[in-house]
Amino acid sequence: MEKKTDFKALSNKAKVQYIWDYYKLHILFGGVIAAIVIGLGYHFITYRKPVLSVIMINVQTTSENAEAAFDEFSDATGYDKKQQPIDVSANLQFSDDPNATTDYNDYMVLSTMIGAGGEDLFFGTGSVYTDYAEEGALMDLRTYVSDDVLEKYKDIPHDDFENINDIYTVAGRIMFIRKMGKASFFTIQDKTGKLQIYISVNDIGEDKYDLFKSADIGDIVGVTGRVMKTRTGEVTLKCLEYTHLVKALKPLPEKFHGLTDIEERYRRRYVDLIMNEESKNIAFMRPRIIRCIQNFMDSRGFVEVETPVLSNLLTGASARPFITHHNAQDIDMYLRIALELPLKRLLVGGMEAVYEIGRVFRNEGMDPKHDPQFTLMEAYLAYSDLEGMMDLTENMFKTIAKDVCCKDVFNWCGNEINIGGTWQRISMTDAIKNITGIDFKKDMTLEEALDLAKQHHIEVQNHEMTVGHIINLFFEKYVEETLIQPTFLYGHPVEISPLTKRNKEDSRFVDRFELFIGGKEFANAYTELNDPIDQLERFEEQLKEKDLGNEEANDIDMDFVEALEYGMPPAGGIGYGIDRLCMLFTEQESIRDVILFPTMKNR
Repeated sequence: MEKKTDFKALSNKAKVQYIWDYYKLHILFGGVIAAIVIGLGYHFITYRKPVLSVIMINVQTTSENAEAAFDEFSDATGYDKKQQPIDVSANLQFSDDPNATTDYNDYMVLSTMIGAGGEDLFFGTGSVYTDYAEEGALMDLRTYVSDDVLEKYKDIPHDDFENINDIYTVAGRIMFIRKMGKASFFTIQDKTGKLQIYISVNDIGEDKYDLFKSADIGDIVGVTGRVMKTRTGEVTLKCLEYTHLVKALKPLPEKFHGLTDIEERYRRRYVDLIMNEESKNIAFMRPRIIRCIQNFMDSRGFVEVETPVLSNLLTGASARPFITHHNAQDIDMYLRIALELPLKRLLVGGMEAVYEIGRVFRNEGMDPKHDPQFTLMEAYLAYSDLEGMMDLTENMFKTIAKDVCCKDVFNWCGNEINIGGTWQRISMTDAIKNITGIDFKKDMTLEEALDLAKQHHIEVQNHEMTVGHIINLFFEKYVEETLIQPTFLYGHPVEISPLTKRNKEDSRFVDRFELFIGGKEFANAYTELNDPIDQLERFEEQLKEKDLGNEEANDIDMDFVEALEYGMPPAGGIGYGIDRLCMLFTEQESIRDVILFPTMKNR
């Protein structure tokens, strides 16, 4: 029996020899495996070929321009034709027509990287049809939307399609199916509209056709096919490849009546957008209106900024706030009710022309014209005044009407509103006098004003015991709803305008205007108060009103007063309710129709 070696008794040299004798095969085999792994890893990291997931066909360009496009592709991606040569002429159908398209701005990025190895881009114009990917790569593109196909071919006669072999890849939700044995029609809907699809077992095979037959209305599918036109003249895609993307587990509402319950439309906006074309159009039109406003303001030298949503003080407007709690500081804070004071601080800092479009929150009732969280825009322009804000506003509304809506006349809340006409400018006191015959512009004591209010059955609250407040009450009762066409109403009493500069000719009134359209307020503008002493006095008056029960009165913002002490340039400022503005331009009577997810009561 072989004597067992005492490993601990061996010298270090003998231990090494012992390990080598007994484990050399394991060590050699492990080294080989490690070398292979390292080599393969290095190869895949440094030498992996880019994946070309699509190629182009039907590209109308010259062969010379195609080579230029491919060189541009190589420069953009680092693609090396020497390592993986590609015959460009095999992938592009060339035309030697000197009038062929050569505009590289029309090139589209048609694919992104699939797997490792860097980005994969291909430039060109035309239709994606052939998969040119390495094994395992996915062709997951939608190259066109419904409107692209419909607009291009709607005016082409039926017989001309015999010579048209254009291929398109589209995707969308099935909204209609007519199954007819071995061939069927169905309609898909995407963000631009609806497109009819013809599908046949002869074109896609029995397996794919059986998959299609299991489809229901509401499912989402992808289709690659050739454009055609039916005998009835409807542009249709003849399906050559069918992909079932999503199975809808809940049925859509009944097709003829759609989602008619108003409350359910607002609660389940996702279903409303599927079923109601008007809702979808409004959802897309609102961002276009806001973008038009941004372009308008930017073109006039304004800078869009962002200011805090949370505040320690209740300032900037007369409204009841939402209150929240900041745990880290253990303090209550307000959600902002306006954007004004932070923006005016930026005027002090020298930014001179600023605006913000953002959500504000007012803890008040809900009705067709009001939502507790809504979008407000405020803008401030140094060295401007009331007249400048009027001109800015009128030009902005007319620009939206022309560039977004392509019309000047709007039917809103039962009235025909002419945005393109002449906008009236009238003082509050003159508007009241025209209807009631009472001239509040002449000097009047509080007792006289209270007596007039009593004669006209106007209730005056404790915090409204001033002539200015009574003037405003008369306006709200007799004038406001009569201002149908665009009207700038100016000359408000100082008591209801704590942040506005006094009028030089009559200190009882301020340089302020409101824009009224259809009997509703659309904008509120000031020649901004920049006197810190006057501003502090206005804040103090607001505190007195709060003590008398006015829950909407402002706090004193001493930091803002201090900012004014550094000097704010004379300026004009204005605020717009974006939701109401969108209601006008989309001709909707309820604010909930222009807010995607309006505030709703609990079920």
